[in-house]
Amino acid sequence: MTTATLTAKNNASFLQLISAPFRAFGRFMIHTAETSPYARKLNDLNLTSDEELAARGTNRVAEIRRIVGPISSM
Repeated sequence: MTTATLTAKNNASFLQLISAPFRAFGRFMIHTAETSPYARKLNDLNLTSDEELAARGTNRVAEIRRIVGPISSM
């Protein structure tokens, strides 16, 4: 007669299993924030040099106020 012993190796600890939904929710929230139109505009502004802004006749502070203005009035 042959017997087989099966052992399931669970690499995830109890705390990792409990925290998984919260980590997934956190990743979702970060992804949502990073893909918002405001974040994209601020990222584009960050990639723009001060010289380019001066050529457009504006500065960084004015552009931030223009981009973030609708958010701050909520």
